[in-house]
Amino acid sequence: MNSSEIRQKFLDFFAREGHEVVPSAPMVVKNDPTLMFTNAGMNQFKDIFLGNSPVKYPRIADTQKCLRVSGKHNDLEEVGHDTYHHTMFEMLGNWSFGDYFKREAIAWAWEFLTEVLNIDKDRLYVTIFEGDDSESLERDDESYLHWKSWIDETRILPGNKKDNFWEMGDTGPCGPCSEIHVDIRNETERKKVDGRSLVNKGHPQVIEIWNLVFIQFNRKADGKLVLLPKKHVDTGMGFERLCMVVQGKTSNYDTDVFQPVIREISDLSGIKYGSSKDTDIAMRVVADHLRAVAFAIADGQLPSNVKAGYVIRRILRRAVRYNFTFLKHSRPVICKLVPVLVSTMGDAFPELKAQQQLIEKVIKEEEQSFLRTLETGIRLLDQIIEKTNASGEKEITGSVAFELYDTYGFPLDLTELILKEHNLSVNQDGFREEMKKQKERSKNAAIVDAEDWVEVVRDEVTGSGNFVGYDKLDADIRILKYRKVITKGREIYQLVFDTTPFYAESGGQVGDKGYITDGKVNYKITGTIKENNLTIHLSDKLPENPGSVFKAVVSRNLRSDTASNHTATHLLHYALRKVLGTHVEQKGSLVHPDYLRFDFSHFQKLTDEEIEEVESIVNRKIRDNISSNIDHMPFDDARKLGAMALFGEKYGDTVRVVQFDDSIELCGGTHVHSTGEIGFFKIISESAVAAGVRRIEAITGTKFEAYFKQQEKLIGNIKSLLKNPQDLEKAVQSLVEENASLQKQVEQLNKEKTGRLKNLLLNKVQKNGNMNIIAEKVDIESAGLMRDLAYQLKDQVENLYLVLGANLDDKANLAIMISEELVKEKNLHAGQIIREAAKEIQGGGGGQPFFATAGGKDIAGIEKAIKKAVELAASKI
Repeated sequence: MNSSEIRQKFLDFFAREGHEVVPSAPMVVKNDPTLMFTNAGMNQFKDIFLGNSPVKYPRIADTQKCLRVSGKHNDLEEVGHDTYHHTMFEMLGNWSFGDYFKREAIAWAWEFLTEVLNIDKDRLYVTIFEGDDSESLERDDESYLHWKSWIDETRILPGNKKDNFWEMGDTGPCGPCSEIHVDIRNETERKKVDGRSLVNKGHPQVIEIWNLVFIQFNRKADGKLVLLPKKHVDTGMGFERLCMVVQGKTSNYDTDVFQPVIREISDLSGIKYGSSKDTDIAMRVVADHLRAVAFAIADGQLPSNVKAGYVIRRILRRAVRYNFTFLKHSRPVICKLVPVLVSTMGDAFPELKAQQQLIEKVIKEEEQSFLRTLETGIRLLDQIIEKTNASGEKEITGSVAFELYDTYGFPLDLTELILKEHNLSVNQDGFREEMKKQKERSKNAAIVDAEDWVEVVRDEVTGSGNFVGYDKLDADIRILKYRKVITKGREIYQLVFDTTPFYAESGGQVGDKGYITDGKVNYKITGTIKENNLTIHLSDKLPENPGSVFKAVVSRNLRSDTASNHTATHLLHYALRKVLGTHVEQKGSLVHPDYLRFDFSHFQKLTDEEIEEVESIVNRKIRDNISSNIDHMPFDDARKLGAMALFGEKYGDTVRVVQFDDSIELCGGTHVHSTGEIGFFKIISESAVAAGVRRIEAITGTKFEAYFKQQEKLIGNIKSLLKNPQDLEKAVQSLVEENASLQKQVEQLNKEKTGRLKNLLLNKVQKNGNMNIIAEKVDIESAGLMRDLAYQLKDQVENLYLVLGANLDDKANLAIMISEELVKEKNLHAGQIIREAAKEIQGGGGGQPFFATAGGKDIAGIEKAIKKAVELAASKI
């Protein structure tokens, strides 16, 4: 049975049992500040568990794209070294929201595994929660009794709180769970050791494949557990592990989920999979990480240096360094694996096919960039090795290794590998200490201390209240609940209203600001966010009487500017597709009162003419004063209308369609009533974000007016400086030409002066053995000219040892040039010598063995530094 058939059998089985089969949510989480990636199948249903969203389908089944690399679920460093850990994986799951509970969940799990997939019953074990005295939690006897109907009691094992009590986080829904484990060892091994003794012991062939979670409690902020009014079921089964079991393999990587990609890696590297431990690990790492990166890009997350983008970059770079170190690839090759991945998984996940070109280009550019980083790191490490050997040490400090890792992206294991070749090592304790300090810094920066919600008014309708802000900017409201939150040492209050005119940050649009008032005191609303389907209003102060009726007022000016920029973003998207082609798709956006930012797929820089044409189309639409046409309709009807759906976004069955003439998009944001309200549109920058992704920043309305006045003032100032010429452009061009002519004259004068200085120095050569020494303080205009002078002298003087010092802008500068012959013969190193000499000028420097420079603040020490540099060289004779 192949993997596609296994996936389909699971979905078909639960569909027959009355479950609604829903598509996977995006792997990249867009509108949840508590989560960067979907790391479990239940994430997309979190709002239902928390009671913040109504139950549409009481029974659901799906296969969910998940990513686990950080925080509680940090599996990254294990990936590739064992047979069953992954970064990106599929989670097959079935859910009950207040419908069935333990009896049905257990019976269906057993039926699917043993009757549909025909897994040997004698290879299965199950665990139940054994209870916990510290929490006054009893053993899960209910699950035990249901399991007894299907499996021998000797195969029902007790599990502790760590393994068999599932919690969403520090607070929230939780409950006991029952795991199903399978023993896939051969018969000989099974006869030697009873499988029950290996359950949850880390054995690679006695593994958990399905976890049945029974959500029946809610964990409060004070740690107490209270029973939920409705009980839920949340199950998750690792698809890759299931394929391994069904296909009779002992490694996930030997299944048809991974083998097509691994075979391609083997062909590209010329190394057979299975030939050595190190290359096998490398191939597994690359095969796994390719999936994670490709799916993330398809869902709209590009590699970057912040947040989710940094995680994706880190995963890809780990794959590149395994490719570089063990498979000997010094050029981009992971990008060449994308077509195989698409052919394997593209039918189940069509976003891979649709975004294939972008995925390939982004990965290729990232590979090229990191391979250059590795080259830089190797050069730096060579210098460190040379310095360490010169000092007689056998170990480099942990802080030096950590700097290579943290600043230059050079991985520790590669540092260790290279050092080992030179009989050196890293101080591991020191490195771990530096890593610990960094994690503590990150942890402290992210600490959020939230108290329990305090209920003020009970809302009979599930959710956080009705949003009325599309039609009006004020409303009478009640506070349903509030809580105090302390983050980064700042105390704020989060307020939830029964109804609200405030738009919560989502879809790239920033949240509204304003105030609420009881008629006597105004309480400032500093922002509006969405969390777990709650619209949360941020305030520095809690009203004295939260139970009062308040009037909520949105800042009219900020909302108006934001709406203008949001509509302008839609018009920009339309114009870009008109000018550049229909390959243009939105890859990200930020709609702010002051500006808009729009990321889109395109593979080259826009020309000035293209930018001008885009601006013209948008401004023409603005002058046409097109009225908005906003409607709600079924998703399929919206697509037939021509509305654009974005990859990486999750849409409901009914969607909001925003139309301005030919611009039609699915959007929940706020917009102008007619395009004339925008005023004017101006692109202020166009740049690259990643391979195949460009970014435009633009302004509209009042911000354009301020920009125009600023430019007008700037032109006026330039005119004034140039004595108000009639033709300003001609006057500026004349000034530029005059400056270029004077620059050439200065360069010629400097060249002549340097020539005279070179001849003067040639007459000051002093011999010491076979060394020709020139050591002088010189009068020169720049460090660049001093470097040029050094190279000229090197070309004319054999066995040169040159030390130059100069006062440049009241700062001491040094340069040392040593001929290659002396570097080899005398074991001289200009970089090491100049570091010592620079102490005399209260500075520092470095460089290569044959040339190095230094700077310092003590110009009085220049002569001493020159003398010291000569003495250091003489000591080598």
